[in-house]
Amino acid sequence: MSDVLLSARDLTKRFTSRGPYGRRNEFTAVDGVSFDVRLGETLAVVGESGCGKSTTARIVARLMEPTSGLLEFEGEDITHASGARLAAYRSKVQVVFQDPYSSLNPRHTVERILMAPLDYQGIAPKGGRRAYTRELMERVGLNPDHAHRYPKQFSGGQAQRIGIARALAVDPRLVICDEAVSALDVSVQAQVIDLLRRLQRESGFSYVFIAHDLAVVRQIAQRVAVMCKGRIVEQGPCAEVFDDPRDPYTQTLLAAIPRINPEWDRRRRAAG
Repeated sequence: MSDVLLSARDLTKRFTSRGPYGRRNEFTAVDGVSFDVRLGETLAVVGESGCGKSTTARIVARLMEPTSGLLEFEGEDITHASGARLAAYRSKVQVVFQDPYSSLNPRHTVERILMAPLDYQGIAPKGGRRAYTRELMERVGLNPDHAHRYPKQFSGGQAQRIGIARALAVDPRLVICDEAVSALDVSVQAQVIDLLRRLQRESGFSYVFIAHDLAVVRQIAQRVAVMCKGRIVEQGPCAEVFDDPRDPYTQTLLAAIPRINPEWDRRRRAAG
């Protein structure tokens, strides 16, 4: 059997608008993007703002229809799936968004937020709602006694853990992290990345990890696809792309990663 969980082929997304005098303008946000996501792996999609990576993520999550192209999941064409087939797909593919506060309903308690995906799928959790809520909160490092609090009562890192717990509620095969750590402080980023890696080891699901920070990508991904102006310009194992980038755009991105001066680092260690 193939180890490919999700396969995207020539995905394209065009947007149209009306300009002055009714002139029709067309913008191509995603232009012929192709990649595979294998079982249990993390594929990072990286690039600067506006390169089309988040649009690609929304197409994969079926939150947006592609203009053209093919999307297969577990060997089944789900490019234009609807109704029961789309609901079944969404039970296997979940999203963790960049801003946890805007993606969590401020009027709902944590328990209601975590149970929403199950309610949508018509699933009754084993052991009851309260017990399952406690289990999910414990898995992501939250105090289960806080299940009846509201999102605004949590820090940014804790709120993102709620978003991760919600994604895990339906036991997905693929989790799409759309800039899931970019809004967090550096120390909190490290904690959330460690959490994502641990959850993957425990459950074996795959990630599509959307990011612009290559230093973060190197910590979590096995393979990387670099996007520029709606196209993938380079992809492959992280070690190969980072150590021997072929495309000039990838070289530019890597050159922009802040590095510690070796002499400064040596002096700091000696002083410490």
